[in-house]
Amino acid sequence: MSEKNKFRMSWNEDLTRRHWLEFAAKSCLGVAAMQWPLRSLSADTLEPLSPASSNGGTAKSVIYLYMTGGMSHLDTFDPKPGKDVQGPVSSLDSNVSGIRVSQYFPQMAKQMDKVAVMNSLQSTQGAHLQGRYFMHTSYFLRGTIAHPDLGAYTSLLLGRRNPALPANVKIGGNSSGLGAGFLESQHAALPIGDPEQGLQHSQLPDAIAEDQFARRLQRVQQMNASFQKKFTSRPVRAYSGMYDEAVRLMRSKDLQCFDLSEESDATRDAYGDDPFGQGCLLARRLVEKGVRFVEVDLPGWDTHTDNFGRVEELSRSLDRALATLLKDLSERGLLESTLVVLATEFGRTPDIVEDRDNGRNHYPKAFSCLLAGGGVRGGQIYGKTDEEGREVIENGVSVPDFNATIAFALGLSLSQEIISPSRRPFKVAADGQPIVALFG
Repeated sequence: MSEKNKFRMSWNEDLTRRHWLEFAAKSCLGVAAMQWPLRSLSADTLEPLSPASSNGGTAKSVIYLYMTGGMSHLDTFDPKPGKDVQGPVSSLDSNVSGIRVSQYFPQMAKQMDKVAVMNSLQSTQGAHLQGRYFMHTSYFLRGTIAHPDLGAYTSLLLGRRNPALPANVKIGGNSSGLGAGFLESQHAALPIGDPEQGLQHSQLPDAIAEDQFARRLQRVQQMNASFQKKFTSRPVRAYSGMYDEAVRLMRSKDLQCFDLSEESDATRDAYGDDPFGQGCLLARRLVEKGVRFVEVDLPGWDTHTDNFGRVEELSRSLDRALATLLKDLSERGLLESTLVVLATEFGRTPDIVEDRDNGRNHYPKAFSCLLAGGGVRGGQIYGKTDEEGREVIENGVSVPDFNATIAFALGLSLSQEIISPSRRPFKVAADGQPIVALFG
């Protein structure tokens, strides 16, 4: 069986377990179990963790915007005016001298004083699944182990800011299999499919009174007590912990942070009337209430065909939502404590494929990502590609380096070794080194 099929099978098994747990909770408690991903682990303990470093940036939370499919660097934040590789796309001056963006980002052109543009990202992975996995975990995709992603590590190493809310949330999209990896399932992201629907199944059905629910929950706990005492493995703890998490959240006054209807029409319109824009608004609401790590996905960047038409459409959503998010966080005094990340798995080729309606292919040799807030100094460009965007010629940044920079902003320990159930040591960003020059 191929590695890809093994990976898909593992993901499908997780979904099956999750559906069974939801059915069990409905049957026993009269409430739909919230979709907390569970993953079996073979080891009973992890090595003790050392305290996080206090020498990083100022971020307490991360909003991680992921451009699924491979965002074209030339058509977004590394334009090459006057070169054939640029095709029909022109560029705009920004509010920072020397920083230009493509014509598709008129609103972001006014916010570049808050942003550090990294135009020298390089990856060794040129396929989507492998590239996405590498970007999220700093490790290569293997069939023998599932690595935690950055959100899971953040949950593990920093814990919750708000004890009633999950530390890690994922809005929209599908980064198949990414999550807690070999860590406890409590560190996996709580998935929110549609930001406008919020957290579904989080209220008791009308037919179930609070005292009736409490009696059912107590009965389940009594029934499970002897089993849990005898079997203390991770899957058993994860199963019982799911109920504790669900009940705690159901009864929290902060549950309302998932409800976008509390926002004004003007605010919702500013973010954009589409899933990504509303996802960014929900992300702001969540970090405002203390959620550590929120990922929002914008799919569709695999522009092998009709690159310019599709990038224009995608950029319209990204430009509006990202610019509004940065402005909103800044005005609320949250930008210094929130690191906003714009990432993707790789760039697109400088060469334009004319027989595919002017498409661009995968290009891991050079691409762009953005950082803002969390102690990162805005209004700067780090790294440089050549005049056609083909080669990195200054300050190359590896994927582990990029992730180490995010970890540094959060004050996470980069040297702490976390021991997997197979007794192998791993670090939050592998051997990546943070780009300290971006801060201050």
